[in-house]
Amino acid sequence: MDSTPAHEAAPGASSSATAAAEDLAGGVAAMTLDERFALLRGIGEECIQEDELRRLLENKPVPICYDGFEPSGRMHIAQGIVKTINVNKMVRAGCKVKIWIADWFAQLNNKMGGDLKKIQTVGRYMIEIWKAAGMNLDGVEFLWSSEEINRRAHEYWPIVMDIARKNNVKRIMRCCQIMGRSDQDDLTAAQIFYPCMQCADIFFLKADICQLGMDQRKVNVLAREYCDDIKRKNKPIILSHHMLPGFKEGQEKMSKSDPSSAIFMEDDEAQVNVKIKQAFCPPKIVEGNPCLEYIKYIVFPWFGRFEVARKESNGGNKTFTSMDELISDYETGALHPADVKPALAKAINEILQPVRDHFNNNNEAKVLLNTVKKYRVTS
Repeated sequence: MDSTPAHEAAPGASSSATAAAEDLAGGVAAMTLDERFALLRGIGEECIQEDELRRLLENKPVPICYDGFEPSGRMHIAQGIVKTINVNKMVRAGCKVKIWIADWFAQLNNKMGGDLKKIQTVGRYMIEIWKAAGMNLDGVEFLWSSEEINRRAHEYWPIVMDIARKNNVKRIMRCCQIMGRSDQDDLTAAQIFYPCMQCADIFFLKADICQLGMDQRKVNVLAREYCDDIKRKNKPIILSHHMLPGFKEGQEKMSKSDPSSAIFMEDDEAQVNVKIKQAFCPPKIVEGNPCLEYIKYIVFPWFGRFEVARKESNGGNKTFTSMDELISDYETGALHPADVKPALAKAINEILQPVRDHFNNNNEAKVLLNTVKKYRVTS
């Protein structure tokens, strides 16, 4: 596993783009194939298929990774920090990352009431956050779906139509989870068309790797099945990252419509403290514990450690250097939720402070944030 804190991949403010690119190229050249493979494989809870990923790294100097998002409201910490961590790892492993700003898709899915202008404002706000959070933009290209599809319509729509022709409605509806929907929902025709378009995105962007969440797995599998239909040998590799749960007991996913379920990227220190203090964190129980998941998927990748400050009578201060070590103490009761929560809040606040500073000090960013906060989040 790569032990370098992921945020360190972001270049300093004073670095020129050329120097940063040269540093990046030098860093990739210094890595072995096994190191690059481990760095990328570590991003995914699941990889389909590992042997294909290794072969890709052997044969293609700069693989193309595709990630995408619907601009659909305020950004929670999984979108903001976990994505920054993962993108920086992909860039460090020598990949070119294409981030698909799916504004048309958000409109199809009726986000922001289908108001494209609002959706695009949210998209600009999200890019502003990633810049402030330390995403390494030297290896990243942001592409707006509305612009790219219009510009290359003659390439895009034939792919969409072919995918639609080769699949029945039942197969497409099995992909509805990608929109945060169920196949039991009363779907519009636009929402049924959506999976065909997202599947087409992968081929339109010439992606070698699909790096999305586990909730997007079904449409990525559809893309691999489509390769069988068209007799295409090189299938897109699926690298699906873990989905962080909400803070409430049994809450499998963060919810933008439930502000208490997640940390948002512009939450102030007091809000972070309160949310983590109220979070579900049962003593000695690791499974389904959202506080421990935040530590595993955010704090350790960011800092490479987790620091707990406590009284000598409670065991004194301790710095954990691995998740296994922390779990061992937690399961025995040597580490208590009352020690975990303030330490987690302190770490999260430290990660978020540059983002807060950016939105407080940059007028354009401040206007974007205040505008997005006024929008009503639609499911």
